[in-house]
Amino acid sequence: MRDNQARDNQARDNQARDNHAVVELKAFVPARDIDVSKQFYVDMGFTIASDDGDVVYMLFDTVSFLLQGYDFVEAAATHMEMHLLVESVDAWHQRLDAAELADRYGVTLTSIVEQPWRMRDFTITDPSGVTWRIAQNTD
Repeated sequence: MRDNQARDNQARDNQARDNHAVVELKAFVPARDIDVSKQFYVDMGFTIASDDGDVVYMLFDTVSFLLQGYDFVEAAATHMEMHLLVESVDAWHQRLDAAELADRYGVTLTSIVEQPWRMRDFTITDPSGVTWRIAQNTD
């Protein structure tokens, strides 16, 4: 009996060690004011998948991040950059411009730029200073 249990435990350990499947990777995005940031991201098109007050799980289709509303560090926020690869950078720029995020939240929305690394992109900052680079591959 003990030999069977040891063999089962060893098999389980080997399987766990050999299974390197990744399920998800989420960044913690700092928020100076969690309520303002939450609304900004909802207005950007994200949905709130869960909200415990200090950490909000933000979701858009199959991509997500965690909005962190505690221990805000200005330098961490202003040095953070998120990269969102999309199918149509023009559609995203139009969407964010039409939502008037720059005016409503006092953030910066740049024009679309053709980049030498074979992408077209633009940036938008969130209310805490986090930069989002929204891009489309050009080939």
